Amino acid sequence: MCLILIAWQAHPDYPLVVAANRDEFFARPSAAAAFWAEAPQVLAGRDLEAGGSWLGIGRERRFAALTNYREGRQMA
Repeated sequence: MCLILIAWQAHPDYPLVVAANRDEFFARPSAAAAFWAEAPQVLAGRDLEAGGSWLGIGRERRFAALTNYREGRQMA
């Protein structure tokens, strides 16, 4: 299950805390958050298999987070 956590004004030193996990495929390779060479304004982790991300922030103070789901199998 993928989760996104947003804490708004929960701590006096950190007015906004955003966190996300990426655990749908534990063995899938990923890279830690870094500025992307082809998009230097983006700071995000990277899925090394498909090239995308699950949580990122831009220098212009916009952020995006993504979760996904898997469809269950139908029982006969």
